Amino acid sequence: MIDKDYCLSSYIAYRYVWKDGVDFFAGMKHSNVEPYPEDKKTLVKNAIDVDCAISLQVERLYLGYSSVGILLSGGMDSAILASYLKPGSHAYTFTSSETDIFDIEWERAEVYCRKWGLVHHKVNISPKDFEQLTPVVMARKCSPVHSIEPQIYKAALQAKEDGVEALLIGDAADFVFGGLDRLLSKDWDYEAFVKRYYTLDPELVLVNAIDVTEPFHKYRLDNNKIDFMGFMDDLCANESYSSYDNALKCADMPYLDPYESLIVSGGLDLGRIRSGESKYLVRELYAMKYPELAVPSKIPMPRPVDYMFKDWSGPVRSEFRTDIQMQSLTGNQKWQLWCADLFLNLNDPEGKK
Repeated sequence: MIDKDYCLSSYIAYRYVWKDGVDFFAGMKHSNVEPYPEDKKTLVKNAIDVDCAISLQVERLYLGYSSVGILLSGGMDSAILASYLKPGSHAYTFTSSETDIFDIEWERAEVYCRKWGLVHHKVNISPKDFEQLTPVVMARKCSPVHSIEPQIYKAALQAKEDGVEALLIGDAADFVFGGLDRLLSKDWDYEAFVKRYYTLDPELVLVNAIDVTEPFHKYRLDNNKIDFMGFMDDLCANESYSSYDNALKCADMPYLDPYESLIVSGGLDLGRIRSGESKYLVRELYAMKYPELAVPSKIPMPRPVDYMFKDWSGPVRSEFRTDIQMQSLTGNQKWQLWCADLFLNLNDPEGKK
């Protein structure tokens, strides 16, 4: 089914088109990743279980690929994965000559690389990269994309040039081990969670905004609460996994996220998470791998969207409202508008004003 307005509203709200079978234009067919089968996941009770499960997966990966690299940030998740790589393996960390937002990431990642004997590479990200690479990852996805996708695509291409045959990533740790602590901070009322979860309300920016609250409906509870854990395991995880999957497959780069196949036995301890111990099992494993270091504070993977769009006046196509309050939007929200505008211009040039 072709429904541009629905797809556009879904992308603005969720950063991707969540429903399969609905597309922007004829001849396009977007697809999202299939969730990892629940019956094949490995139960983990403690940090030692997590360590053993990841070690086994990386050993198997090396049976198929002689050169394995890693997308390495300054955080816990990829730092842990770095410990399973063979010395001399390649690690890739984002940097930029135009902004300092990546500096802390690089400094931390340098420490991890020295400890494990990894060859550390900078992946320099600039506005020009976004202009050149975003159309490529959009073309494969048949929709606008998450702002992380052009960065991951560039890193994967660079890794291929270095002879890397497969990459390790640690995207799933936040979803599996309770890293999204703000969304887990309380038992949400239904309407409050919907409002909190939206990246950007389509009503605020689109002329023909469509109600895209459908994915919340099946998680609504009788007492006007919501099964937010179920929703996050479903749509929230799928959005993030699909972004990495698209960018890496666009570069024809095999990859493994060892966290994705794990599940905490008995469920997450929300009490620990809400008391300040987000990803408590990951924290424990990080302390085992890096006893000499303090556990780093959680920092989302940086994207240079704030400085890229600080002076951007906004989209001008007829699909967008003319009264958008651009000064009130974050860099990530402006990215969504810019990316959607670019996607529409590339695929429907006659619709330009």
